[in-house]
Amino acid sequence: MHALFNLSVVVLSVAAMEGVAIIAHRYLMHGPGWAWHRSHHEPRLGWFEKNDLYAVVFAGVAIVLIAWGNAGAWPLQWVGTGMAVYGALYFMVHDGLVHQRWPFRYVPRQGYLKRLYQAHRLHHVVKGRVGCVSFGFLYAPPLARLRQQLRRQQGPDLKKKGGA
Repeated sequence: MHALFNLSVVVLSVAAMEGVAIIAHRYLMHGPGWAWHRSHHEPRLGWFEKNDLYAVVFAGVAIVLIAWGNAGAWPLQWVGTGMAVYGALYFMVHDGLVHQRWPFRYVPRQGYLKRLYQAHRLHHVVKGRVGCVSFGFLYAPPLARLRQQLRRQQGPDLKKKGGA
């Protein structure tokens, strides 16, 4: 029963991290943290980009939580484990699949992965940090809704608003 509860904490932490990621992406990365995140919206030179520092920070938080949990602050190790699982999923889906940072190319042709891929591509349609849509990494709103949001936001001042 104890193991089932721990597994539940991990699964809930993974789910909660998508909410944290959406908020951090929209209000931190596209706000005061744009200095790091800008690199993600520009052509990448080499293997790494400044935006990867966000992954390092979140990994550090997960490691600290796991350590505190192992030192007796239960169930923090399972929250940290959930964060680490989310990070692995982010790396595989966002960095690997969507941004093709793997040594091979795969573009999904149907289902959830295609929708996620297309939603994040729509996020990058706008140049700059303002006016973007779809801030999730593992959740993608319906594509029709995202296209509608983009159409509503486009106007003569979109280029000005979207500038860095």
